[in-house]
Amino acid sequence: MIKAFENYEIWFVTGAQLLYGGDAVVQVDGHSSAMVEGMNASGILPVKVVYKGTANSSNEVADIMSAAEADKKCVGVITWMHTFSPAKMWIHGMQKLRKPLLHFHTQYNEEIPWETMDMDFMNLNQSAHGDREFGHILARMRKNHKTVVGYWKDPKTLEHIAVWQRVAAAWADSQDMRIIRFGDQMNNVAVTDGDKVEAEMRFGYHVDYMPFSEVMTYFDKVEDKDVDDLVAVYFSEYDHAPELEDKASEGYRKVWNSAKAELTLRAVLKDKNAKAFTTNFDDLGDVNVNETGRGFDQIPGLASQRLMVEGYGFGAEGDWKSAALCRTVWFMSQGLPKGCSFLEDYTLHFDGEQSAILQAHMLEICPLIADARPKLEVHHLGIGVRKEQTARLVFTSKTGDGVAATVVDMGGRFRLIVNEVRCIESKPLPKLPVASALWIPKPNFEIGAGAWIMAGGTHHSCFSYDLTPEYWEDYAEIADIEMLLINDETTIPNFKRDLRINEIYYMLNKALK
Repeated sequence: MIKAFENYEIWFVTGAQLLYGGDAVVQVDGHSSAMVEGMNASGILPVKVVYKGTANSSNEVADIMSAAEADKKCVGVITWMHTFSPAKMWIHGMQKLRKPLLHFHTQYNEEIPWETMDMDFMNLNQSAHGDREFGHILARMRKNHKTVVGYWKDPKTLEHIAVWQRVAAAWADSQDMRIIRFGDQMNNVAVTDGDKVEAEMRFGYHVDYMPFSEVMTYFDKVEDKDVDDLVAVYFSEYDHAPELEDKASEGYRKVWNSAKAELTLRAVLKDKNAKAFTTNFDDLGDVNVNETGRGFDQIPGLASQRLMVEGYGFGAEGDWKSAALCRTVWFMSQGLPKGCSFLEDYTLHFDGEQSAILQAHMLEICPLIADARPKLEVHHLGIGVRKEQTARLVFTSKTGDGVAATVVDMGGRFRLIVNEVRCIESKPLPKLPVASALWIPKPNFEIGAGAWIMAGGTHHSCFSYDLTPEYWEDYAEIADIEMLLINDETTIPNFKRDLRINEIYYMLNKALK
């Protein structure tokens, strides 16, 4: 198991019944135990699977699902029907279960034992029968779930379960996600705003505002020695010009002040038990900070970059939905190699089939996606309330395929928009010293960008090299929200049709509820 998920469990429940006698149930139990042990030993599943026995009656199912709901370590349930399990006995249990559900259609034996198979074997090994019965009741109840079909020892089958496990764990993580907004929404921006009450009901997010006057109470408690120690970490971890270490220089002072800002924000987030935050570059505290020495003398871009590496979600300009999704992307991705980040569509590059979008921000891009060791630099930043020399990590992203995702509030529902993209090598930006990525949205620039805009997508996104659309399909299923996928198969006419059909579907679905 991956250490990051060691405090979580997935429960495995096998469906059976007593029609075939107690001896059959004993065999079902033995097969199930062996399967769970083998799945855990595969090295593929990031979350430990815990076998919770066979369920042979309505009361047993209800008791197990009630226990799953109450157990904080349990982040999801896998069900499998070894024999024929009458699905009406699952109704009350499925009504009680709100945690993610995976229906596993598999079989203990890989092949049919042609020469020895008899009626006893047939009665015992009825997954082909029982899983269809169970699938019917899930469909009848409109129960959101994932179905995985395949042999339980097959790595490809287990990889589908592993994706769902990561999403289920990230969903559990979001249920108590507190997001601190340092400043409010900026400049009447609509797409990054949204209904915080509905978001807490749907996703579990709790969004709080913190005025900078309160932030300053943490700032005042930061010790100079701790700042000195963090600056030393900066110089050891990142490339930098030697003159930046000159303690008499403005560059060193800006790096030192950035370190103090990082320690301040980290102290706030830990004290408030927050997992994500937003900033507002027009709200950084005392406007006379250079005279008073009390407050952030620059946008805390370097702090935001480093906090993202640690798993804190970040959203710029008050974008709390991106901050929350950024945390979820990071949480899902733990143990995966390529990295993830908050990004923003910055400017366009027209070059025929290589037309692309430059992804950047003023400063706040996570170095987990860097193609090489980042460089610590200090440059003037001419935007926001602090038009000052500002410290930041400068790098370009890795090349390769990835997925960008965003959540928007459509008024009556949340919409998840997912776009497969291809990061390509970009040219140097000597006069724009920021972290950046350059990508071509799939299937191409015109369709990818056009579909994203038609869907109402934000200019911010949460990007990952490691996650695939399957992760987001599972996420949307668990959250019970709309998902739109833009990929190599997307065409504008079909995408417009999907938008219109979805509008009807969600209007009717809301009316039926």
